[in-house]
Amino acid sequence: MLIKHTKKSQLKESQLTSESVYKDRRNIIKGLGLTALSAPFTSFANASVFDLFSSDDKSGGGDSGTFKRTPLNATKNADFQSLTPLTPEDKILQYNNFYEFGTGKGDPSQYGQQFQVDPWSLSIEGLVDNPMTLYYEDLLKKFEIEERLYRMRCVEAWSMNIPWLGFTLASLLKQAGIKSNAKFVRFETVYDPEQMRGQKSRYVGGSIDFPYVEALTIAEAMNPLVLMSVGLYGKTLAPQNGAPIRLVVPWKYGFKSIKSIVKITVTDKMPINTWQAIGPNEYGFFANVNPNVDHPRWSQASERFIGEGNVFQQSRKPTLMFNGYEEEVASLYKDIDLKRYF
Repeated sequence: MLIKHTKKSQLKESQLTSESVYKDRRNIIKGLGLTALSAPFTSFANASVFDLFSSDDKSGGGDSGTFKRTPLNATKNADFQSLTPLTPEDKILQYNNFYEFGTGKGDPSQYGQQFQVDPWSLSIEGLVDNPMTLYYEDLLKKFEIEERLYRMRCVEAWSMNIPWLGFTLASLLKQAGIKSNAKFVRFETVYDPEQMRGQKSRYVGGSIDFPYVEALTIAEAMNPLVLMSVGLYGKTLAPQNGAPIRLVVPWKYGFKSIKSIVKITVTDKMPINTWQAIGPNEYGFFANVNPNVDHPRWSQASERFIGEGNVFQQSRKPTLMFNGYEEEVASLYKDIDLKRYF
């Protein structure tokens, strides 16, 4: 008799939000002077970025000014699949933290629809054997896209479950060839104040010094859970979700999963991340989901799980260590005091 072993981190049907909530992080660090803080091989591999991501008003279909998302083919990773329900797609599209477009939950969806991702390039540089610049279509041709259902836990103590499309960061770094003295991977988002109102106005953008920066250790970056996502719910990413390419690190708080990446730098020095620079006593380098280490201003022991219905009336549930991925990642931190190095 064949018995399939299910990882503890694999999402169960009862743990998934249904497909109808990610639409509705605000009012958090006023003391710091911030407005708010929260704190595929595909059938389109030969299509242009414009074809994949052009707005409906340019393609001639849909509502004028609505960013067009295009279906992608992806292999379902059997280790990260489950039955429905999932977090509703409309909630994923309308309940976001992306301060480049504004600090309100609905700002990214409202003000990101004209965001242009053609042309787009992603550079990999620093301590690598093969520095490279990849365009979006290169990413679709070079890497097989798969679908993974992951938990997502915001530092603000709300959570979702999302069907991401992407490829592992490790596969990208292996192509670049990491040098033996490399210790960290630094990520940087696009800097385009003309398109991103939050970057243009410090008031609208929460007083953040852009561009947004995040980083992982080499060991974290090479973990097979870490995705470079190019889509969700079977389609390319919307601007509010980090189009055209973003990071997904499911065992860390959501702000670690940087959006709209244009540069990856492999380095031997620990980078200072954006939220870490703003509030080092509140947002550490690691930012691992840990119910035993509270935020200075709220508990992390439980979370508001966003499912069907009003996002502000969701039931709470206990937060899992490493967001439920303890089996896969705990060994990375076996010699680290996670209360001191949070």
